[in-house]
Amino acid sequence: TALPGVGVWTAEMLLIFSLNRPNILSYNDLAIRRGITNLYGLKELTRDQFEKYRARYSPYCSVASLYLWELSGQ
Repeated sequence: TALPGVGVWTAEMLLIFSLNRPNILSYNDLAIRRGITNLYGLKELTRDQFEKYRARYSPYCSVASLYLWELSGQ
């Protein structure tokens, strides 16, 4: 992003929580990745696998994010 100290993860969280965008799933969020690995019993999650899950959850990725945070165990 063009703002110092504001990265991709921060921008994605603003899109979800402030701008109410319905289709945001952040690869940069460790809890979301952990939620996916817990849900599907994976030992690790590659970027390609993540993108397949993102496509599966679309156009409701932001709702999926909320559930994945819960499943992350954090």
